[in-house]
Amino acid sequence: MSEAVISYDEVLEQFDPVMGLEVHVELGTRTKMFCGCSTEFGAEPNTHVCPVCLGLPGALPALNKIGVESAIRIGLALNCKIAEWCRFARKNYFYPDMPKNFQTSQYDEPICYDGYLDVDIDTDEGRKTFRVNIERAHMEEDTGKNTHMGGATGRIHGADYSLVDYNRAGIPLIEIVTKPIEGAGKYAPEVAKAYVAALRDILRNLGVSDVKMEQGSLRCDVNLSLRRTPQDELGIRSETKNVNSLRSVERAVRYEMTRHAARLLAGERVIQETRHWHEDTGVTTSGRSKSDAEDYRYFPEPDLVPIAPSREWVEQLRAALPENPAVRRARMQELWNLSDIDMQTLINAELLDLVEEAVAAGVSVDAARKWYTGELSRVANEREVDVAELGITPAMLARIEELISTGALNDKLARQVLEGILAGEGDVDGVIASRGLAVVSDDGPLLEAIKDALAADPSVAETIASGKLQAAGSVVGAVMKATRGQADAARVRELLLEHLGVSE
Repeated sequence: MSEAVISYDEVLEQFDPVMGLEVHVELGTRTKMFCGCSTEFGAEPNTHVCPVCLGLPGALPALNKIGVESAIRIGLALNCKIAEWCRFARKNYFYPDMPKNFQTSQYDEPICYDGYLDVDIDTDEGRKTFRVNIERAHMEEDTGKNTHMGGATGRIHGADYSLVDYNRAGIPLIEIVTKPIEGAGKYAPEVAKAYVAALRDILRNLGVSDVKMEQGSLRCDVNLSLRRTPQDELGIRSETKNVNSLRSVERAVRYEMTRHAARLLAGERVIQETRHWHEDTGVTTSGRSKSDAEDYRYFPEPDLVPIAPSREWVEQLRAALPENPAVRRARMQELWNLSDIDMQTLINAELLDLVEEAVAAGVSVDAARKWYTGELSRVANEREVDVAELGITPAMLARIEELISTGALNDKLARQVLEGILAGEGDVDGVIASRGLAVVSDDGPLLEAIKDALAADPSVAETIASGKLQAAGSVVGAVMKATRGQADAARVRELLLEHLGVSE
């Protein structure tokens, strides 16, 4: 049952929100963090396991070097300091999806610490930048997955039994933890969403994760508390676990603000606990009491040696970092002369990389945007896949645009070429040849088609001859229909007027 809430405006009148965001990132390594098991998503349950990730007696872990490298690159991209010496710890607690009964993580000695990420949001005063300070980014391993069977909600309460899949146990994770985010006020939900979105862009740009929130490779835990004024101590927090979409991050912050405020105004105490987010109803429900650090009985992991990244290695990784996504977007927007709305459309649809590749292949910016936001997005939506998965390469679009510019194709025929490629009929030129899609530009066949159209409607010739040139459109349309859209419409109009002895 959902709890009492008050209006968002009432919250802002009486309370100051403080947030903390913990983002878990599944790294895109081929093998797990401490063993050689595959990390491939979607395999049959309990097929990607071994004695190490199952925690069997006598099995010893070995650290994944790419996991460490990815952690350092993430830290550098988030303006963090990189530890000269750090180590793993055992975080002890029992849960069925954790076969070892402890999680190998980092506690007081994270590999990355003291960073920040600036995010932009729209406010009543225009675009504003908020700095989100980052406490740490540390390495750890993921747990397995519980599936609760027989209940109505998919949760353990009311279930008949549970199934456990350990394929995910041991997959490399980076947990990125912010410092308390203060001063956002009424924009707290928007700041939270913008931060996770910016973080996702950076991680995708680094190539360290596919950051697919719907598959759990990027998950956000939303910590929230309220206090009466910014000068007061922090209030008791709740932690909404595993929020898996940008929209849900914003909604979870907003909902928890209204729930906390309702409890406080009713004279009730906010309970420090984890909570579950329900996408369908937009509310959170109680999970379990939130443990403090001492409850986990952290102690140094005895089976793994400390990590001491050399400064030379760190600087090599720093020098090889890709351009920051925000800087890149600003540069491309200026270079392409796009409005804020046009640029945001490409960003929201995750088409920026594809458009850039097409432009690099020789397609104009306008043409690339037209194809990707129009026809290709429509087909992708119908097929329920990403545009990048359609198989239309930038080189193919460049060839189509080349043929349009020379008059060999028109827009209608170009769409038919794409249709043929998507159907697996070959490349651009192969589809044109097999379907006979080239524009008819030979004056002879076009003139014959014009005469046939005039014969079918003799009055239109008199109308055009009298100076009403808009009537030429019906003849052009008839010729286009007769040639299955393959005529050069501009040339048809020229030939028609020449044939009737009419000038523009």
